[in-house]
Amino acid sequence: MPESGALDIALIRIAALLESDPVAALRAAQELVREHPGHPAAVMLLGAARRRSGDTHSAAAAFTELASTEPASAAVQLELGRALLAQGKLTEAFGALTRALELAPDLAEAWRELSSLHASRGEWRECDVAYARFSALSGQDGRFGEAAAAIAQERLDHASALLRAELERYPGDVAALRLLAQVAVKREDFAAAQRLLAQCLELAPGYSRARFDLAEMLHTQQRAEPMLPLLERLLALEPANLAYRALKAAALSLLGQSERSLSILADLVVEFPDNPVGWMYYGHALRSAGRTDEAIAAYRKAAELSPGFGEAWFSLANLKVFRFTAADVAAMRAQLARADLADEDRWHLEFSLGNALESAGDFATSFEHYARGNALRRAAVQYDPARTTELIERTRALFTREFFAARAGAGDPSGEPIFVVGLPRAGSTLIEQILASHSQVEGTRELPDIPAFARELGVWDAAPVYPQSVARLGAAELRALGERYLRQTRPHRLLGRAHFIDKMGNNFLDVGLIHLILPNARIIDARRAPLACCFSNFKQHFQSGVWFSYSLEDLGRYYRDYVALMAHFDAVLPGRVLRVNYEDLIANFESEVRRLLDYCGLAFEEQCLRFHETRRVVQTASSEQVRRPLYSASVEEWRNFEPWLGPLKRSLGELAEEGRSR
Repeated sequence: MPESGALDIALIRIAALLESDPVAALRAAQELVREHPGHPAAVMLLGAARRRSGDTHSAAAAFTELASTEPASAAVQLELGRALLAQGKLTEAFGALTRALELAPDLAEAWRELSSLHASRGEWRECDVAYARFSALSGQDGRFGEAAAAIAQERLDHASALLRAELERYPGDVAALRLLAQVAVKREDFAAAQRLLAQCLELAPGYSRARFDLAEMLHTQQRAEPMLPLLERLLALEPANLAYRALKAAALSLLGQSERSLSILADLVVEFPDNPVGWMYYGHALRSAGRTDEAIAAYRKAAELSPGFGEAWFSLANLKVFRFTAADVAAMRAQLARADLADEDRWHLEFSLGNALESAGDFATSFEHYARGNALRRAAVQYDPARTTELIERTRALFTREFFAARAGAGDPSGEPIFVVGLPRAGSTLIEQILASHSQVEGTRELPDIPAFARELGVWDAAPVYPQSVARLGAAELRALGERYLRQTRPHRLLGRAHFIDKMGNNFLDVGLIHLILPNARIIDARRAPLACCFSNFKQHFQSGVWFSYSLEDLGRYYRDYVALMAHFDAVLPGRVLRVNYEDLIANFESEVRRLLDYCGLAFEEQCLRFHETRRVVQTASSEQVRRPLYSASVEEWRNFEPWLGPLKRSLGELAEEGRSR
């Protein structure tokens, strides 16, 4: 073999060793330089091997000498900059990297190193600008097309395997880490997702896509406060970015700053009039503010711009007081006939068409569409009902009378919070609106803090340790958790009232923890008759979290588990939880309102009976219903679908008979 061919093979072999075994690469490079003194490529590899082996001083010296003989080499300047950066010589490193980019403006790796340098100096905007340039040049976020497609198709095990294999080869691959975080979010393993995204941003502080993913994940958890600094940094880089601005509007809305949120979204639909997603978000904000007619117009605009945009149609259906026209029904059917319609659009349209046909009295066809929408959604989510049952059993085993008695006096003594727990579609928004009409009570929303505490304590670990992990918390730790809850929820309290409502229904799973950390907080169980409650959930598509609602069998089992757990707390903490049955509230409104206020230690106020006059932002599916006077039509709606509810009745067992004769 000619000498040049042997040299080329040696150079390739050493370059490959740099990634896997830099010490071996160093030995091989030293030998090659001895054989070919002054050879630029060999000297380059020797310097790179020295840097990767930790000898940054010798590496910088080698690259400095090479730069004098190769002054037009951008690669040499890049390596010199890397070596100087590793030594902490930021000014000299900046000079070398700037020179590299003068010689080769599209040298992606130089932009990445420059981003790291700016981060070391605390120059965050420059850091983000440089990393954005690196991302655009390197195409790093397009390298995992198969994994990204698997995530989109909910083939999460396959995506995870692909990404973990990549990370075994290259542990610092931030694009792979970011996609693995997306897998964790899909599985609702938010703690793992946050760790992965934090690792991304530690390795690449200017990685805006990871920062945006983190903000989106926090939004999924309804943790608005930590979203804002992330979004402000993103907006400093791209102040006109629609997605960043829309997410900031969502964060402000969660914090109760509805006017600021609405203002941002109003600007967006002016600037991006052809963007259907922007119109839909604008509709959501208008709806929450009680501007229903304008919300309808915004949703219709979104559907007009993109007729297959299922979520726009469902946003109309989800208004509850809206009625589709015959033309709307025809338009939705035409979209469902498309073979290329995405699953997410399809299930939204199925739920929407089910709603339209229910309103028209065609209950059989309506149920077919509800069933198809639920089947599509159930296939896309990972929900194991056995895990919920096991959690209920662990909870009942731990929280005994003796357990609570031994911890009497622990927790924060505040009586400010009022928790409204129970299943969705059980009247919790009505209860919240009644209480929020009182001069001493502020309505907030479904606050994520208690479920976050449960996750920290291991509720959804691979080998769950919650609630048994609560047993190791002493009085001081329980009090600290109570104080932390009050501190974290304070930004949502904008009116300065004595009490506030946390309407996170799933907190029924954590009544024991709530009692221990906030022993004087009120806890109200919003209960609705089993068949009515379960079917109302079945025909409601939820954005996230309510994974048990997409199967009649899962719904029946979940309702049974819920009733069993609340009966347990009734037995071990008698009188601690106030149960308010939706049907009783409708039938005996004033007496039930008085009972509710009395339990909360509140004087009766006439305004609570005129709850529909209270002007406030409501962010749930019942927002329009609680702005109208009390009505009883929904109590018996489930009976229109009774011929098809056999699986639900069987799953509910004896509970199926409750509420039938009211």
